[in-house]
Parts: sequence; C-alpha cells; structure tokens
Amino acid sequence: MGVGLIDIVVFVVFVGTVIALGLWKSTGEQTRSEHGAQDYFLAGRGLTWWLIGFSLIAANISTEQFVGMSGQAADWLGMAIASYEWMAAITLVVVAFIFLPSFLKSGIYTIPEFLEYRYNTFARTVMAVSTMIILVGVPTASVIYSGAKVICVYFQGQSLLGFDLGNITVGCWIIGVSATVYVFAGGLKACAWADLIQGSALVLGGLIVWYLAMKALGSADPAALAATACNPALDPGALADSGAWSRWFSLNSGALPEGKLHMVRPLTDPSIPWSALVVGLWIPNFFYWGLNQYITQRTLGSKSLAEGQKGIVFAAFLKLLIPFVVVIPGILAFNLFHKDLAGQADLKNRDVEAAYTAKKAIVYQFTAGYAKLHPETAEGMASHNAALVKEAWAPPAAPLAPAELATRNAAFVAAAKTANVTVSQKLIGHDFDAAFPTLIRNLVPRGHGVLGFVLAALFGAVVSSIAAMLNAASTIFAMDIFRKVKKDASQYALVTCGRVCIVVFVLIALWVAPSLGSPAFGGIFTFIQEFQGFISPGILGVFLFGLLVHRAPRSAGTVGLVLNPILYGGLKYLAPGIAFLDRMAICLGVIVVVLTVMTLVKPLPSPVVLPVNPKMDMTPSRSAKRFGWAVVALTLALYVIFW
Repeated sequence: MGVGLIDIVVFVVFVGTVIALGLWKSTGEQTRSEHGAQDYFLAGRGLTWWLIGFSLIAANISTEQFVGMSGQAADWLGMAIASYEWMAAITLVVVAFIFLPSFLKSGIYTIPEFLEYRYNTFARTVMAVSTMIILVGVPTASVIYSGAKVICVYFQGQSLLGFDLGNITVGCWIIGVSATVYVFAGGLKACAWADLIQGSALVLGGLIVWYLAMKALGSADPAALAATACNPALDPGALADSGAWSRWFSLNSGALPEGKLHMVRPLTDPSIPWSALVVGLWIPNFFYWGLNQYITQRTLGSKSLAEGQKGIVFAAFLKLLIPFVVVIPGILAFNLFHKDLAGQADLKNRDVEAAYTAKKAIVYQFTAGYAKLHPETAEGMASHNAALVKEAWAPPAAPLAPAELATRNAAFVAAAKTANVTVSQKLIGHDFDAAFPTLIRNLVPRGHGVLGFVLAALFGAVVSSIAAMLNAASTIFAMDIFRKVKKDASQYALVTCGRVCIVVFVLIALWVAPSLGSPAFGGIFTFIQEFQGFISPGILGVFLFGLLVHRAPRSAGTVGLVLNPILYGGLKYLAPGIAFLDRMAICLGVIVVVLTVMTLVKPLPSPVVLPVNPKMDMTPSRSAKRFGWAVVALTLALYVIFW
C-alpha cells in the first residue's frame, strides 16, 4: 500500500504551504510590547468573517469526526450520530446572536474571565483549571490518537527512518509535534490563516472519499453486501440491478434498533436515545460552540460584532455538509469492508485471546459483535468466567443469541470486579474506529496526487484542531492563572508563558493518547463526549444565569461549577445504565433548580455592571440574521428527510 511520488510531493507541498502561510501572516505581530498578548492569543482582534467561518470548521472537524464519528456511524448509530452536526448548526445561530454580543462587548480574552466579572474570582479559577485539564487530557489527546489511527491503519507494516508507522505511539508523536510547530510560533493568527486552506481542503477531501465509496457500492457484489444488511431477510438479488443510493437505503433502512437511517433512536439506546434530542444533546452543543475556549477563541478575535456573526452563521451552513462527508462514509465503510474491520479487531483482540488459550485465570469480557463472529469462543469464555466467579452456568440446549450471551457474560464480569478478580480488555467484533482509514486504504487511487491531497487534508484537519486546543489551553493558563498570580507580567512574559504551556500540554497529551485505543473507552467519540459531561452542564447552567438572570447572586457561579461534577460522577457510578446525554440533562435540570432557589432567596440588590470594550464595533449584521434563519430551515428539512 505504498504512496506514489506524486502523492508525496502533493502532501509535502500542501502541508508546507499551509504552515508557511500561517507563520507569514502572523510574523512579528506578537512582538509589539503594547499588544503582544492580544496579537498572539486573539489575532489582534482583527479576524474577518471568512477567516472565522473556515477556522471554526477546521478547528472543530478533525479525525475525532473522521475516525470517531465515522466509526459510531459504522456501528449501530448510523445517521443518528449526525445530530451532533445538524443540531450544531442551529446552536451556532443562537450563539451568534445571544452569546457573542455579550462576550465581545466585555472585551474578554477567555470564557473563564467572564465568570470573574459576573460572579467571582473563585468561579473563574474553577472553570479555568477544570477546562484546561479536560481540554488537554480529553479532546487534545483524543485527536492526537485518532490522527495516529489513520497513520497506523493506512501505513500498517511500513516504516519511516526506522520507526514503525503501524505503531500507535509513533503516529501520536508525528501528529503532536507537527501541530505544535506553527501554533508555538504564530499563535491564533497563524492558526486562522492555516485553517482557511485546511477547512476548504477538508470538505473537498471528504467529498472525494464519499464519491469513491458510493461508486464502489454501486459496483460491489450483492452477496457480499447482503451480509451487512440491517434487514436479515433482504434478498441479495434485489440489489443486483440497483444503483448506489438505492443499495445504500436497502442495506441500512431496517427497523429500529438495527436500522441505521433513523435520526431517532430507542429510549434504551446507550448513546443517543430520543430523549437526548429533547434536552441532553443541546447541552454539549451549547457548551462546545458557545463556551468552549478553543472554539470561541476564534469569535473573540472578531474584527467587529457583524464580522463575528457572519462568520459563525457561515460555519453553521458548513456544518450541514459534514454528515455527508463523515457519517455516510462511515456507514459505507461497514457495507463495503466489514471483513477488514473485523480483521482490525482481531489485531486488538489477539493478546486477550492468547491469554484465554493459555487458560489464564482472568475473566474475559466481550461485545455482542464478538459473540456473533466467534460464537464458540464466546460461549467457552462465558463458561470459564462462570466457574471462576463461582456462578451457575448450564450450557444452553441451543446456542444463545449474541446479545443475550454478551448480557449474561456481563453479569460474570460485574461479579469479578466486585470480587477484585482480574478482568480482561473487552473483545470486539469490529474495529469501527478504523472505518474511515479503511476507506482511504482501499479506495483512494495512488500515484495521481489524489491520495496525497486526501491525506494532506486529513493531516491538516488533525493539526489545525490540535493547534486550536493547545492555543486555547495556553491562553487560559497565561491569562486566567499566570496573570492573576503575577499581576505585573509584561506582554512578553505572557506570550512566553503561553509558548511554554504549549510544549508542556502537548507532552501530557502525547502521554495519554496511545492508551485511548482500549475498547474500555467505548470508541473515541463517545470518550470525548462522556468526559465533557463532568463540566459542560454546570458551565452552561452558570452562563445561562449569568447572561439571562441579572440578579442571580455571585455565589451561584461557584455552586453551579462545583455541584455538576459531583452530580454527574454520582449518576455515572450509581446509575451507569443512564445514557450520558440523559445524565447531562439531569445535572443541568438540578443545577437550574438550585440556582433558581438561590436567586429567589437572596437576589442581587442591583444587576452586575460588566466591563465594556470601547474599541469594538457592536453593530449587528442584518444579513447574518437572514442567513441564520435560512440555515435553521435547511436543518429542519434534513431532519424531515432522514427522520
């Protein structure tokens, strides 16, 4: 699976051009003593709408989507995972006209800074520290891992300068170091200009892979495709004379819960039950797009309110396209290459299976997918586990259904954990995180420059997202922590602090990233969303009160931020069966009730007066408002089509 010379040239020229442009556009700006921190962290507050729009998409869309979201689509969720993208479009429109005016008017550098003005210093510190820890340990590490996953799957068995490219740790270092280079030197402006090219290439590269996958589906052997049908009764002959779209619908439009073309999942779905569409899914969306530093940093650097609003609404329109280049290809990957995904799972499973063959006294856990592909091994493991934890197990007269076998075995695993018996890594049937890399490996032609462009677009997506996260985390430390401790810090000292943080943070993320391949995390996309639940409901509740309830007491900020991780952690431990999005909804509901009671009992005698940035043009954009309504209408139309 080598790469042609033309592909290498295209890749190197593209990546080199992107990094050079970013550094050139930001050269020397942060060295001006009076504006050093503002230039480095907020691009001198001079970003125009098209830079903001593409930068938001490039910072957001990465291998978190191309690996994690695509993998979730290939698994059981299918089109339902697209709600993260389409609901984000509506969220962005709200952010443009509700959140952004307050933030730009106050002239803040960071989202935690707003909390100090509205509530108190402790609230700012709590949010700064928790956001920084989550930012480095979860999304940054996750994007590094998922980017390395593409390298490992595609270049499996190959080496570079003596390093094995199939090794996940090697891939992590390649990704992490590359991302650090230009954000270290150029700050936010370097990121924004690099994102302009990378955001455009990302969408185009995804469309190329989608087109090739649909073309392959149209010419594939119907008998091989039928093995992936959500409707087991599907006759392969019915696919023989069908086109690509017709085949895609026939294979994936089975009844719930197996069908993959439903936007609404059952209430029992562990990831996106229909109840999450009512409340739960809005929480991470509003937190991510309105209060997440590495995203909002682009909007805080707006030249004016109108430019910021136009940029955000433009990004909202681009979000509507993402499921067509991420989610649908994920489903196609399973339809076309389910055996390849099973082979990738075998590589992950081999150490555990070797331990079982050697009759090691540990309890083995497996998914229903593994039981379906390896029924005899799974049944043998269940019998072994029952004996080890001294539970009754009578071999069934007829083979159990894979889901039932996995459920029964889960009880033995739970008993083992209670008794402190060693439990294995979970065995899986398919490595769904390998879905999109498998499409690239099998479909994108080599030697014509197309492969080089697609790989460069994906590489750029990874680098831009990591650069955004590192820049945001370093901004929070420099402006919310370092500047509070060292009040007389010079502009040079603030920028230097930010650069040192970038190096430290990427090293921490590189230490965490290789371990994220474990099935214990449930897929990279789920891991990211799950752990952000420890902070996102509390932050959202506190900000809603801060922006909308003007007499909420200053202590409300502290209570909301501290209460959320306690509630979320308690629910996760005491009621693990509740979907994480529903846990978020419960936490937000409790926090809103608590803050409402605090406001009724002891309201502020007069509203808090926030600072004002007199240099910011606060004239709103009428064209952005009209376009925003059009985006909302398009989003609702897509839900009707795929309901």
